[in-house]
Amino acid sequence: MLLPAAAAAGVRRLLSLCPVRRISSLKVPWRRDAALDAAILRDRPPPPRLVREVLLSPGRRLLLRYLCKRRQRIRLPVLVPTFLRRSDPSSSSPSASTAPRLVREVLLSPGRRLLLRYLCKRRQRIRLPVLVPTFLRRYPTLLSVSPPPSPFAYPSPPPRSFLESAERLHELHSPLLASKLAKLLMISYTRALPVAKVAAAKRDFGFPDDFLTSLVPRYPHLFRLVGDPGPDASGDAFLELVSWDDRLAKSAIELRADKEADVVGIRPRPNFAVRLPRGFYLKKPMREWVRDWLELPYVSPYADTSGLHQASPEAEKRLIGVLHEVLSLSVERRMAVPIIGKFCDEFRLSNAFSNAFTRHPGIFYISLKGGIKTAILREAYDENGELVDKDPMIELKERFVAIMDEGHREYLEELRKKREELEKQRLHEAHRGAKVQTGIKDQMEEEDIDWSDEDDDSEGEAL
Repeated sequence: MLLPAAAAAGVRRLLSLCPVRRISSLKVPWRRDAALDAAILRDRPPPPRLVREVLLSPGRRLLLRYLCKRRQRIRLPVLVPTFLRRSDPSSSSPSASTAPRLVREVLLSPGRRLLLRYLCKRRQRIRLPVLVPTFLRRYPTLLSVSPPPSPFAYPSPPPRSFLESAERLHELHSPLLASKLAKLLMISYTRALPVAKVAAAKRDFGFPDDFLTSLVPRYPHLFRLVGDPGPDASGDAFLELVSWDDRLAKSAIELRADKEADVVGIRPRPNFAVRLPRGFYLKKPMREWVRDWLELPYVSPYADTSGLHQASPEAEKRLIGVLHEVLSLSVERRMAVPIIGKFCDEFRLSNAFSNAFTRHPGIFYISLKGGIKTAILREAYDENGELVDKDPMIELKERFVAIMDEGHREYLEELRKKREELEKQRLHEAHRGAKVQTGIKDQMEEEDIDWSDEDDDSEGEAL
């Protein structure tokens, strides 16, 4: 008869010989998270048509049933109550990715001035949903236009002050931005990244537009630029890591374990924080697989994992670690899946890496709002869809949106005043027309009386 220890060892040997179920055969249903979807919708606020219907109403109030009747006219894709529950109706700005492109076209021009006709020709490239003059009228605090015959577009005073504060903020948090860029290079197995790919994701990580001239030369011990990036960073240039820094080669999960060790005195095992949404459950095979998978040692995204088999659970652990670290480095702890996909070759991600987000619903969430897949780090948001720990660079986005909202409110206020004046003028003309019609009627009645008298007189004379 075998001893208990020997029996346990035999069972482990038998289990090691049994075929392991592949990851691809485990299916996890996708479940919508309203709170995290609302975080995406806050960047894609209500269309101006919906806001204008309310703001241009008398007293800036409108019965909900009347607003629901106008849904088809304002081309709202969902029911009005549903839309108001999912979004923040106090904001009226367009997507935060459209307006900065328009302003950037002017700021990157010589003298920060650009002919309006040239700006109109670039509308398709910057994906502006409306005509440029219409956009400038709706948001007058962004760009000003000089008078004809050759109108120029130039920054208004609010964006100029915003640019000054942005430069100060980038200067203040320059070490943080440098560490983010160095971490991205350290995750890459070649310790290098194409400049074009970094430029495509610069807004997600909070890098300034001129990071090649303002950030990279400041840290020559970390970065080296190879090749000519070109005027718009679309060349074949690469950004290389000069020296490896062990202090930076720690992921957010490892730093969290170190922080807990400083507080408690005992360093916990680094692992992912799993938080399933309310009402969500995993089937037994997937639940057992996740439990066993979490028991595996943590694989750092900065470690050399070239020897791992692509279908092994350890490779899955490394993949989730890379995705977790990339989202942790982003400003809003979320990124569009196509942007992450640009780094597949450098980060050694498979073509089906996006399936990992749905395989681990307790770590990530995929939002389909806005017509694009957005990967969100669950642990970075609370139950209301608000960021728990805000990145310092998110202040720039909030200030820019505030400038846009201020200008749009001024535009709507002018529209409301013009509408009130037209309404008063229409009522005045209608009242005046009623007076004229009343005068004509009185005159006709008097003429009828006179005519009757004349008829009587004529009849008397005839008699």
